[in-house]
Amino acid sequence: MMNNNYTNFWNDIQVNTGVVDEDFVKPKVDHIALAGYRRAIANFVNIVTNRSDIKVRYQTNGDSYTDGKTVTIGSKIDEKNFDHVVGLALHEGSHILLSDFNFLRQLRQNTPEQMIMEGEDLGFTKGQVVGHLKNMLNYVEDRRIDYYVFTTSPGYKGYYHAMYDKYFHSPAITRALKNNTFGNDLTLENYMNRIINFTNKESDLDALPDLRRIYKRIFTSVKHLDDMDGAFNVACDCLTFVYNNLEPKPEFDGTQVGPGGQGGKSGGQGSGQSKSDMLNEAAEKMARGDYHGYQEIMDTIRETDWTQQVKQDLSGQPMSNDNGSEFSDLTPQQAKTLTNALKRQKEFMNNQQKKVGRLSKKDASVVNAMEESGVTQVQVGGDVKQSDYRSYSKNFTGNTQVLFVKKITQQMIDDNVFPSLFGKSYSYYGGRTSDSVINGKKLGTQLGRKLQVRSESRTLKNSRLDSGRIDKRLIAELGFGNDKVFSTTFVDNYNDAILHISVDASGSMSGEKWTNTMTAVVAICKAASMISGLDVVVSFRTTHHSGQRYSGQPMVAIGYDSRIDKFRKIETLWPNLYPGGTTPEGLCYEAIMNDFVPSATNRDSYFLNFSDGMPMFGDDSFDYYGEEALQHTKRQVKEIIKKGISVLSYFVGDNDYDRSRNMDDFKTMYGKDAEFVDVSKVSSLAKTMNNLFLEKGK
Repeated sequence: MMNNNYTNFWNDIQVNTGVVDEDFVKPKVDHIALAGYRRAIANFVNIVTNRSDIKVRYQTNGDSYTDGKTVTIGSKIDEKNFDHVVGLALHEGSHILLSDFNFLRQLRQNTPEQMIMEGEDLGFTKGQVVGHLKNMLNYVEDRRIDYYVFTTSPGYKGYYHAMYDKYFHSPAITRALKNNTFGNDLTLENYMNRIINFTNKESDLDALPDLRRIYKRIFTSVKHLDDMDGAFNVACDCLTFVYNNLEPKPEFDGTQVGPGGQGGKSGGQGSGQSKSDMLNEAAEKMARGDYHGYQEIMDTIRETDWTQQVKQDLSGQPMSNDNGSEFSDLTPQQAKTLTNALKRQKEFMNNQQKKVGRLSKKDASVVNAMEESGVTQVQVGGDVKQSDYRSYSKNFTGNTQVLFVKKITQQMIDDNVFPSLFGKSYSYYGGRTSDSVINGKKLGTQLGRKLQVRSESRTLKNSRLDSGRIDKRLIAELGFGNDKVFSTTFVDNYNDAILHISVDASGSMSGEKWTNTMTAVVAICKAASMISGLDVVVSFRTTHHSGQRYSGQPMVAIGYDSRIDKFRKIETLWPNLYPGGTTPEGLCYEAIMNDFVPSATNRDSYFLNFSDGMPMFGDDSFDYYGEEALQHTKRQVKEIIKKGISVLSYFVGDNDYDRSRNMDDFKTMYGKDAEFVDVSKVSSLAKTMNNLFLEKGK
């Protein structure tokens, strides 16, 4: 069940959550879903930021973060967490647009000396003061960029709300605020916990002195801040308010964190150093612009503290926050949950979300190929009645999803993404299809000459009229009392047209059926290139096998679109196509119904189908065969016709037996104009296609 209502409203991503049978093997990486997710997220980021150069990439786990150029998101995305991932991506993308990362790298130099002195009076090191200011600045900057999105792109607020719910409105944080688990001690940790959670409904602005003042300073200022420099000034003011209320004592006592120290972390950077020394070293690295080195040291400190907290939890002792105050009113599990929530908040604030390995090279390549091809999933078949036995199953669905590949690409073929259609490893079909492409190109030249009628215009001239243009041939008759010397010329042209060819690429089309059909389709595409005002789109229908799922998933792929593709694409890519799978006929038509509609209202539109028989498809939750599939296909063809599209269907058969057995059902689906055509003969194609074209010529 989808839990992201906001995504359901905005996004066309649909995830098949139906129960599958025991033979189905779910892939380790759902390439189709990841491609769709990233495409949607990247589109959202580009829309909100008005920048097309911000790239979105995956890592194998973890949350979103940015390095100032690219937004990285975790690959463990599903329908349950998609909304908050979008919110994170939008948030990080807005950082790229609005935040000054050089300013952050130079924060040590920008920190006022007066603030460093105030911190040192409280027992903090220079590095700690810089760290405190950085945390405060991050919070103010986050509110600044979020306010920008809220005011410029209010339609995306829902994604931000999902992000806030995960990080700042979680049950653990809300319960802690409501029960005053943090207490009222005047510690830096307490102030930051309260400040970070200002947006939580249980936030108490009177829990600590000047907390309400800090809240007002931040949330009245973000409306007017234009850059990070302004946010920095607000952060300085807020940190000063905090420092003014702290007791003058050091936050750290110089405990060793290396071998023999309290944390017990051996080896690595910072080994044998005190926390104070490590923080000073981190500050120096930040001052030199070595942000990576700074982050490594901070990770070492954070991991050491975390290790200690885990040990305490396992021993059954009360958990404590970083400042040493105990969450004594919580059970060990509650304390652990709260500590985790606080840890995620701080990682979010510092752009230090867990960064783990990227997708494997192979998986990344497949995802890129699918994204480049515009692969989507479209839910169809809701009106197809299922067999009676399915009605007794609680998992009965009554619909299925079609994979819609908006364009076939070379990368998709190289990665063998959809082996049911791409026959890179099948030399037999590759060779046969190559011959079909070569022969089709030759025959297309002949066919083009026979279809030139669409390029012709018919002229009708009416003379001896009372008005119009003067006919020079009749001027001499003016002197003889003839005043009807005017004429009018009418030119009857054909409208521009678009032809959508749908090819049955099921397994039953193999052999001569396939080679002859491919020859014919290539010939039509070539002929169209010779005719002005005629565009051609070619799609292939089959099924995609995922794991061991019975009969796979219906799929339709656009193999050629003359509006954007050169004929060369047919010559280079089509030799890799071969037939396989079943025949999801009307399901595929339903999935791409809107793509049949011409882009301009003054264009004639035609639909031409090549098929060898009855539709048939079935998987673990959906049956599509017999009369029900026939009638569904018929309904889809009627819908195509309702859109003002002329339909012609060619029955491709090996012999007269195929024709006599299936022709009646074929005409039921595609109408009385459906006919058996020898697709290997140009004259036969030209005759039927000219008849089709002349129907709408004007």
